[in-house]
Amino acid sequence: MGLFKSKDERRIEREMKIKAGLRAIERSIHQQEKFADDFIKNAQNARKIGDEGQYQFIRGALKKTAAVKKMLERQLLSIKNAMLIQQQAQASQQFAESMALMAKEISRTFGEMDLTKTQAQWERAVVQAGSMEERMELFLDSMEEAAAAGAPASASPESVSDEEIDRMIAADVLAGEKAELGKLDELESEIAKELGSGKQKD
Repeated sequence: MGLFKSKDERRIEREMKIKAGLRAIERSIHQQEKFADDFIKNAQNARKIGDEGQYQFIRGALKKTAAVKKMLERQLLSIKNAMLIQQQAQASQQFAESMALMAKEISRTFGEMDLTKTQAQWERAVVQAGSMEERMELFLDSMEEAAAAGAPASASPESVSDEEIDRMIAADVLAGEKAELGKLDELESEIAKELGSGKQKD
């Protein structure tokens, strides 16, 4: 199952083992301190009863206990220093990984920023715009030419001259004016009738 563990899972396991090792060393140091206290009491009792042999034996055991405690304290200090160095290394590793990711992102951004392609597209767009203007001018010119070609060059027997069109317009205006004058005459006659009937009543 260990083969399928993630990087973070393996890191957590390593940290747990290191902390377990620290706790074990700390327990051993406390145990050596307890041993030292017991040996000191025993040495005092040996002196009290005048047992020099036991005193020397206990003295040697106490010296050995002190040496073991000192060795364990050095081990504990070494592990703690190693943990600090590891934390510093992890901080440096995180910095390096972050910088590597930023470098990749910057490289990707500049890679996607194809200025050559953009310039080519812009130049093509400018050319197309100029071509469109030229085609629009040609289109308008062709429309004007078509309109001019559709106009009759000379009056045919069925065509109506400009003078006749003007006379038709004038005649239509005169007809409108006559109609308005007729309406005014009718209005005046109605007013006259009203005035006449009013005088008769008076």
